[in-house]
Amino acid sequence: METSKSKKNYLFGVLVVSDTVSCGKKEDSSGASLVNFLRSSNHFTFSSISSVADSKPDIEEKLKLWVDEFNLDLILTVGGTGFTPRDVTPEATRNVIDKEAPHLASYMVMECCKKTKFAALSRGVCGVRKNSLILNLPGSVKGATECFEAVAPLLPHVMDQLKGHTENVAADHCQIQQHGDIPSDEK
Repeated sequence: METSKSKKNYLFGVLVVSDTVSCGKKEDSSGASLVNFLRSSNHFTFSSISSVADSKPDIEEKLKLWVDEFNLDLILTVGGTGFTPRDVTPEATRNVIDKEAPHLASYMVMECCKKTKFAALSRGVCGVRKNSLILNLPGSVKGATECFEAVAPLLPHVMDQLKGHTENVAADHCQIQQHGDIPSDEK
């Protein structure tokens, strides 16, 4: 039987949303940083990194492809969460998800506001399409990394719920009821 501590092979992808990166005028560093961070995880296996322009149809198409055809378990979008006219990642994400997870987004902002007041300006959306989790992260290396680090300890439990690993979910809930929160080194 698989336990919460056992290694999972959940597939993840990073989608960099940037006009300048997608056309080759600028090199991505935020997405690459997240890939390196997740590669060191015991829970996720790298699948893909790609870039698209700040365009709702392009973002939606890639998210649908990665969930519906490639069956990625976790998709991190990087960029397009601000206030410029071209920042449309949250809107594109809302168009493809089945369920929104607003408190994951709130938690990222809340934790990151402890480091900078500008975190409150992020409009990232988190949600589920089929049984895949999509998280919108800011475009800067620091913003993307700090937001992801805030929710990373929650992701094994989220994945267990999405993938129907009910024994793991029940074990986590039992531990929380008996002893409080699960230490992050056990997740």
